[in-house]
Amino acid sequence: MGHPFPIREIARQAGLSEATVDRVLNGRAGVRESTAREVHRAIADLDRQRTQVRLVGRTFMVDIVMQSPERFSTAVRAALEAELPSLHPAVVRSRFHFRETGPAEELVAVLDRIARRGSQGVLLKAPDVPEVTAAVGRLAAAGIPVVTLVTDLPVSARIGHVGSDNRAAGATAAYLMGQWLGDRPGNVLTSLSSGFFRNEEEREMGFRSTMRARHPGRALVEIAEGQGLDATQYDLVRAALERDPEIRAVYSIGGGNIATLRAFEDAGRECAVFVAHDLDHDNTRLLREHRLSAVLHHDLRHDLREACHLVMRAHGALPPAGPTLPSAIQVVTPYNMPAPAVAG
Repeated sequence: MGHPFPIREIARQAGLSEATVDRVLNGRAGVRESTAREVHRAIADLDRQRTQVRLVGRTFMVDIVMQSPERFSTAVRAALEAELPSLHPAVVRSRFHFRETGPAEELVAVLDRIARRGSQGVLLKAPDVPEVTAAVGRLAAAGIPVVTLVTDLPVSARIGHVGSDNRAAGATAAYLMGQWLGDRPGNVLTSLSSGFFRNEEEREMGFRSTMRARHPGRALVEIAEGQGLDATQYDLVRAALERDPEIRAVYSIGGGNIATLRAFEDAGRECAVFVAHDLDHDNTRLLREHRLSAVLHHDLRHDLREACHLVMRAHGALPPAGPTLPSAIQVVTPYNMPAPAVAG
């Protein structure tokens, strides 16, 4: 029978000598039928375990490159490190390159250094701008697979994307916002960290289209470019509240929620409904304190596991698989929060 396994590997699996396995495979006489069955069973077992056999002793050095507030990059690091044991028998080592903000040229410089130095893969969260897309192309030309994380670069040479369906997440936020505001008057503040992150743009489009369809009389007030950082977010929110006395609710697409709430408090205004994204350490605390109405969350551990599997497949260490499905969107309230270790 045809098989890709060395005689030594089959003998080890079957608990027989190499000479016995050789006699069975070549149809020679002097072998009991039960022994032959053991050899064929060992080959079948190895075939089922082919993935693990190919992974034994493999080490993958993966670079995680992210432009994101510290609270989210910390959550990503914790999620990846929690998933590493599940990737055995492969060994995944990681190098982290985190920055909160800055020009695209600095991010491109990091990617180009990785291309020159070498890596088994790059997990990337970056703005969708031409300079970054070009850098991904250079990584691909160097034989380094790139997987986009949370926010996509669809026209780049990346091999795949992991994350949630952001349009569906925005639509879910609009549904919750409409239900909780009910007939009460008031406008909704939508807050993006930057218009260059595709995931935030898609969330905003999903939110806006659903609000327009379900609540056409409700005005939306947009602020952007706070980078999700409290220092810049506060001024943007405070200015919006001063311009519009009818703002009563917030859909926070890009973060900076501590600063947003502080701006409401300092202005003496109530935030009746506040929907945010991601159970980072800030949002976890705010949700426990009932200062957020709900957090739309997706399982970062699932995302990081899928991203690592995509890198392994690119190197032929895992068998081909179908397209990566979006992560499930979880609506988390103060009453159904995950355990602290999961929440990050």
